[in-house]
Amino acid sequence: MADTVPPKGLDDRGYIEREGSLTRVPDAFRPVVAAARERLQDVFGARLHSAYLYGSVPRGTARVGRSDLDLLVALRAEPTDADRQAARVLGAALDKEFPQIDGAGTLLYGRARLLSDLERYDLGWFVACLCTPLLGADLAAFLPRYRPDSLLARETNGDLALFLPRWRERIAGAEDREEARRPLVRFMSRHLVRTGFTLVMPRWQGWTSDLREMAEVFGAYYPERARQMRTAAEYGYEPVGDPEVLHSYVDDLGPWLAEEYTRVHGTKAPRPD
Repeated sequence: MADTVPPKGLDDRGYIEREGSLTRVPDAFRPVVAAARERLQDVFGARLHSAYLYGSVPRGTARVGRSDLDLLVALRAEPTDADRQAARVLGAALDKEFPQIDGAGTLLYGRARLLSDLERYDLGWFVACLCTPLLGADLAAFLPRYRPDSLLARETNGDLALFLPRWRERIAGAEDREEARRPLVRFMSRHLVRTGFTLVMPRWQGWTSDLREMAEVFGAYYPERARQMRTAAEYGYEPVGDPEVLHSYVDDLGPWLAEEYTRVHGTKAPRPD
């Protein structure tokens, strides 16, 4: 059954096609994108090398009042604490001003890191395949084309085991607050579904960013875990505040997935941070 799933998200040579485009941004989100473009220039000025959109907004699947605005900024030098604070202030201002979005976040990196050998199959791939150019010269011109192979799987999500202790700490800190648990469920659900998908991606030979489709593809190869992953995909879109969901992630699904990932693809190359 699994081998009959048609490949998606690849060009006719088997490379992952870049998803997203400014032409796909829904009309309701165009004022937000325009404001982000203008304000990023104001905030970072000449230090800004390039900026990108990623996520549901450039894919054209964003939901008014439910989706967030995701940005990635490449600076000409490594970001400082002041840069990170400025990005947080910008995100908060956009979120407050535009009811179309439910939050705004900015990933900040130096150009050199994004183009480094260490990040070629992680952040580099992310920029080249999952990010839509918004400002400046596109770094994808300096990056290779990517296939859905085991190397890409290892370097994108082969570090889940490192995250689980941190997740347990975050869960403990939100134990008595449902409003804090709900975003944790959303974040961890999405991370687990994407990790489950990239575990089987080289066998499926395709790419998708749709959580439900990711869960279905995973379930074709691991039917004994299919229901858990489908449920996680739903919580990735519509999170609940149930603490039992979080504990199941760090006590059952997460540890199993981390062990299986290491067995199949190995461990991601260590990063300094």
